[in-house]
Amino acid sequence: MSSIYVDHAATTPMLDSARTAMTLQLAQLGNPSSLHTHGRATRKTIEDARESIAKQVGCLASEVIFTASGTEANNIALKGLYWQGRDKGKQVVVISAIEHHAILDPAQWLADHEGAEVLLVPVSNSGVIDLDFLKDVVSKRGQEIAVISIMHSNNETGVLQPISEVVAIAGEIPVHCDAVQSFKKVPLSFSELGLYALTLSAHKIGGPLGIGALILRRTVEIPALLHGGGQEREIRSGTLNAPSIVGFATAAESEHFNAKNVQNLRDAFIEGLNKIIPDATINGSKANRLPGIINVTFPGTQSDTLLLLMDSQGVSCSTGSACSAGVHEASHVLLAMGHSVESAQSSLRFSFGASSTQADVDYILSVVPDVITRGRAANLS
Repeated sequence: MSSIYVDHAATTPMLDSARTAMTLQLAQLGNPSSLHTHGRATRKTIEDARESIAKQVGCLASEVIFTASGTEANNIALKGLYWQGRDKGKQVVVISAIEHHAILDPAQWLADHEGAEVLLVPVSNSGVIDLDFLKDVVSKRGQEIAVISIMHSNNETGVLQPISEVVAIAGEIPVHCDAVQSFKKVPLSFSELGLYALTLSAHKIGGPLGIGALILRRTVEIPALLHGGGQEREIRSGTLNAPSIVGFATAAESEHFNAKNVQNLRDAFIEGLNKIIPDATINGSKANRLPGIINVTFPGTQSDTLLLLMDSQGVSCSTGSACSAGVHEASHVLLAMGHSVESAQSSLRFSFGASSTQADVDYILSVVPDVITRGRAANLS
């Protein structure tokens, strides 16, 4: 049986070059905070990697703060910018209704424990944030807003968000952007966007798991989540993970992701799907989206059933929903886009990547009709 991986939005295969670089660094001895020869050598390796990542994302090397994940970077940014604003009497946090849980959950924590008022920016049926709503909020309550956080692209639909316009509307209000899905897939420049903070993650670009980065303006100082040795501008204490940082930089330097090729695969998949399942619906804007993500609603099915049926055919995709403690819940992203609970629970996400091929597309299309037929029958029983 074929084994097809179309869940690149969840994680990507680690590049051979990143694995090699990481393995070589694992053999090196030295804490980068130590002042002796071994420590200085490791510190130089890390600073070279920092310079490399900064170049790839259009920022200063001093603006790169290494973290253990994109989730940690999001937490540092959102909580830190909120606490900074709260000290000035600003207690409103503005986020979109379609953010990843790595932003939704810390925002809710700030509301529950730190006195924040969280405002959700709605989205259109195409999955794009309502800029008029944001303008109205900033016009009326701008002096109360501590931070605005809007993702660069959505992890479930792939829809790109108008970040430049968000920054223009925000004015002097700090804007953070979760760009985990966008980095190295579409043009992304921290300096050109004019952001205060931006989040990256290595394992979405062919790097190792367990390493991310917060890009934070050089002039911005925020309270730390972790306290200890004072590493990373005293914002993220902890001994730096040199092997993973080297693997991250190596992946960031790679040009293995050909956006045009991946987009062609995505479009071929959509075209084939429209022919064999004519009532299937592609969710989100057709124009402004990442090259590889397709979110599809199959009426009359249950997404968790479809996921298992696809897996039985050797296809690894994902649902457009979140499972918590075994409880199947409708996707908050699709609900925000106007879906009913039923239709939101009838959707799958297929995400193609650099290693995907036309043969993958052809195979998936060959098994989809039987999967949908069986899925609909199961839903009726």
